[in-house]
Amino acid sequence: MTLADSRAPTDRGRSGLRLALLAFTQLIVALDYNIVYVALPDLGTALGFSPRSVQWVVSAYAIGLGGLLLLGGRAVDRLGARRMFVLGLSLYAAASLAGGLATESATLIVARAVQGAGGALLAPATLALIYRGFAEGAARNRALGAWGMAGSAGLAAGSLLGGVLTNYLGWEWVFFVNVPLAIGAAAAAPRLLDPDSRGASRPGGFDVPGALLSTAGSTLLVFGLASGPEAGWGSVRGAGALVAGAALLALLLLVESRTRDPLIPPRLLRRRGPATTMAVIAVFQGTLGGGYYVLTSYLQPVLGYSALAAGLTFLPLTLVCMAAALKAAPLLLGRWGVRTTLSAGMIGAGAGIGVLTAGMHIGGGFWTLLPGSVIWGLFGGVAFVALFASAGAGVAPEQQGVASGLASTAKEVGGAIGLAVFVAVATAGQATGTAAETLGGLQTAGWAAAAVTAAGGLIALVLEPTKEGTIS
Repeated sequence: MTLADSRAPTDRGRSGLRLALLAFTQLIVALDYNIVYVALPDLGTALGFSPRSVQWVVSAYAIGLGGLLLLGGRAVDRLGARRMFVLGLSLYAAASLAGGLATESATLIVARAVQGAGGALLAPATLALIYRGFAEGAARNRALGAWGMAGSAGLAAGSLLGGVLTNYLGWEWVFFVNVPLAIGAAAAAPRLLDPDSRGASRPGGFDVPGALLSTAGSTLLVFGLASGPEAGWGSVRGAGALVAGAALLALLLLVESRTRDPLIPPRLLRRRGPATTMAVIAVFQGTLGGGYYVLTSYLQPVLGYSALAAGLTFLPLTLVCMAAALKAAPLLLGRWGVRTTLSAGMIGAGAGIGVLTAGMHIGGGFWTLLPGSVIWGLFGGVAFVALFASAGAGVAPEQQGVASGLASTAKEVGGAIGLAVFVAVATAGQATGTAAETLGGLQTAGWAAAAVTAAGGLIALVLEPTKEGTIS
């Protein structure tokens, strides 16, 4: 596909609309990630969830998404990115409608799992459409910058919009709001996205054993991570699911090495660049979730902020992150290449989390957190775009879907592991539950997240550079 920059004016305009659609879709997904949290107390009471079981409104989505991402990525390669994009949005809309209409807890949990399945098609399809529609280099970097900015905007808007909808219209509307957004995006797709071609979806068999093993293994792994805090890490639901999931994924690698047309091409995993990128993505998302948990727990339980005040405190972080993803990341990728940009972004993000943690004390608040928020947002926005530029660099067009699925799986699993680890660090040894004791645990977790993020920047240095400054 030719570069958008070299097209005729009408084609450049259509390319801009295509990117706007893909960015808007990322905004929808990111919006839904945060919007449901604010509604949990109200919907828990309305549908009879217990304080422990209400977490499954979040966990069911994570299991549906994380468990099917590898299968979704391969479906994008086999059946076409545009088809899977429209199907993912349709599932998203239908599940959101069912969730808003739910009158019992089981119905909502099933709806959230189906919503996650839609996301498992949508995430790799959106990334594959960016990778295939914008040539590697400046055009793709700008497209990923817009995509990353939209994701940051969705995260910022989610908490605020969730509070407004829940307060004035009811918890149901945190689901209903997705319906017209997803239907509108699906309706626009046939007009703005190129039809699936033979270069984007190849005929041939589908790796059924690989699909079953990857889905079961990933689902069990995410299920174990979601169940551990409630059931106990030594329980069958916790450790048992984790061990079973890891065993199935190990078996998957063995099966894939002997399959003629595997779900995950082994050469993708054997290359140093993609494997390293997956590890750094997992580190980034894990410390991102841990850092958000630390900051939220400091603002509300320690300082006593309301949900709205806490959401507003996140705005500087999010706005700087949006600007960095849109403007700074493409510029730095063009000048420094992926490896240096990613390493600098991760190390800088780690420094930002450290400065933020240093600003957390009993008499602190918005202004003591502002310097760390700005640093973290600046370097985090750069690192996020660089990570996904790295994930698609040097990958053949017919494998962009599975590469996107691997990157998204690393993101989801890394986030689940990171949150579990940093919650455990923050709460270890707490006995009295006083504000000072809680703050001490949060500071320990914050410093740990800062160190792990910076270490991820050092890991990024082993990426393989090419002449264009990407990876091979």
